[in-house]
Amino acid sequence: MKFPQKHTLEQIATILNVDYVGDADFPVLGMNEIHVVEPGDIVFVDHPKYYDKALASAATVVLINKRVDCPEGKALLISEDPFADFNKLTKFFKPFQKATSSIAASATIGEGTHIQPNCFIGNNVRIGKNCLIHANVSIYDNAVIGDGVTIHSGVVLGADAFYYKKRETGFDKLLSGGRVIIKDHVDIGALCTIDKGVSGDTIIGEGSKLDNQVHVGHDTQIGKRVLIAAQSGIAGCVVVEDDVVIWGQVGIASGITIKEKAVIFAQSGVGRTLEGGKSYLGTPAEDSKKKFRELASIRQIPYILEQIKK
Repeated sequence: MKFPQKHTLEQIATILNVDYVGDADFPVLGMNEIHVVEPGDIVFVDHPKYYDKALASAATVVLINKRVDCPEGKALLISEDPFADFNKLTKFFKPFQKATSSIAASATIGEGTHIQPNCFIGNNVRIGKNCLIHANVSIYDNAVIGDGVTIHSGVVLGADAFYYKKRETGFDKLLSGGRVIIKDHVDIGALCTIDKGVSGDTIIGEGSKLDNQVHVGHDTQIGKRVLIAAQSGIAGCVVVEDDVVIWGQVGIASGITIKEKAVIFAQSGVGRTLEGGKSYLGTPAEDSKKKFRELASIRQIPYILEQIKK
């Protein structure tokens, strides 16, 4: 998430009421999670296990809960609670805007686009040309939708990320200030849910097709011409490259990559990065040829046991 204008380290420290290490005029351009940070961004870290990763990341400002040596070319914001302060920045730069109508006055809708009854179109939403938005679709603030997109009934675009920190008092939610971006000629089936990014964007690539009841988690990036069948669930921060096929009821864990032209058969569970150009089956998902051989071998077990008894 980029700020509307450049800020200084001192200005950000004043917003948070924290100390800082670095030049007061050090430029701060935005804030992001560690997997999508760029130079000029703030990243937060609140556990020693991840200090080195945060300090070595592309982020040039680290919101951290311990005073450590500051790498050259970077700055620190010293916070007692980086998680809470990251939320404070999200509230400051992306405050919640109350809706005052079913279609916000700030939304822009392209020529030839049809919006059926009972839809909600939030603040600053941009919808391209020749789209068809069926009844009872909810498109939250700041979503961007390309040309020729079809969205079926019951879809929710831009719900919050499922991202919590457990504390003694319960769970604290990490606020979502990102967006959902739907590229041109995407079809989204009924009752799909696509969460917005925490600070970046959740993206569905050009020409991709989602069947009914598909869930896409925060900050996930779906490539071009991807097919996803019904009831599949994709966790946050996943990368699905171009021309991947995901059949029904597949579950994909967070933070992994499904590489180009991979095929995942129905009801598979994916917990690791998968190479492209291959097909996968099972839980955990493995090369489908290998898995089919294993299943064939298992079917031979009763016969083998009978032979042993003889």
